[in-house]
Order: sequence, then C-alpha cells, then structure tokens
Amino acid sequence: MESFFFPLGIVTLSEIGDKTQLLALLLAVRFHRPLSIILGILAATLTNHLVAGAIGNWFASFFSRSSLSWVLAICFLIVAIWTLIPDKLDNDDNSIYQKYGPFIATFIAFFLAEMGDKTQVATVIMAAQYANLWLVVAGTTVGMLVADIPVVLLGNFSANKLPLKPIRILAALIFFCMAILAIYNGLS
Repeated sequence: MESFFFPLGIVTLSEIGDKTQLLALLLAVRFHRPLSIILGILAATLTNHLVAGAIGNWFASFFSRSSLSWVLAICFLIVAIWTLIPDKLDNDDNSIYQKYGPFIATFIAFFLAEMGDKTQVATVIMAAQYANLWLVVAGTTVGMLVADIPVVLLGNFSANKLPLKPIRILAALIFFCMAILAIYNGLS
C-alpha cells in the first residue's frame, strides 16, 4: 500500500500552489460547473499519469536495482529543488474555454498543463521506484484530486489561505529524504 499512499501524499503536497491548481481556480470561476471540472481533472490526470507511470516502469527495466537507486536519487534531488520554485499559470488560452464546454476544456487544459510538470515527473520517478504501476497512478491521481477539488469547490478562499511557502518546503524536504533513501539503497 506504500506504492499508493506515498505517491498520494507527495503529489498532494507538490500540487499546492502549482499552476494546475491555479488553472482549477480559473476554470471554477469561468464555468461555475464544479462536477464537470472535477471530472475533467480526473480524466486528464489519469490519462497523463498513466502514460508517465508506464514510462517510469519501462525506464526502470533498463537498470539494475543499485544503478536505478542512483538515478532515482538524482531525479528526487532535482524535483526537490524544482518544488521550491513557485509556479504561476503560464498563459490564459481563452480559445480553449470558448470553443469547448467545461469538461473538454478542463481535460485539454489539464492534460497540457501537466506535460513536463513536477507532478508528472514525480509520477515517472515513483513508477520506476515501485513495482505496482496501478497503485502509483491511482495514488498520484487521487493526490491531484485531493489538492485541486477544494480549489474548485471553494474557489479563491482556499487558494489564498494556504501557507504555500511552508508546504513547498515540506514537499521539497520529502523529495530530499527520498533521494537520501535512494542513495542508501544504492549503497546496499
């Protein structure tokens, strides 16, 4: 169950203050259709993280356990540093919102926003670390929903009241600890 709960916690923490959380807020304000937005987030995240997890699982097959630990340690250190950098919404592409309804607009916007995002990279890394791809993808997807659903439901109130800097630092520390654990595993 560690391969479910650990990714869930990491992605939940990493997602707070992320550009996709800002996107969820933007979509909630624009459409006022929370169920359609939440379902769009679920579909986009599940699709994106399933692909990312499959890549991580495939990537892991090329390395011995020891060398994979070192690769994971480097990746965890990079993600730890990346987590400390605050995100902002890159652009507001109104054409997506005007052309499609809330579900399709959310699916497209979230899928594209997650490409190369730290939660997608974390999914690749954790899928390489844990053998059960389905539990990792389920954990990262639920983590994304845990962080984004309150923003959709509560709008600006929840996004402005969270202490983002301490949450980012905590997430970075967890990634750093994962790097140390991977180094330890590499030495074993």
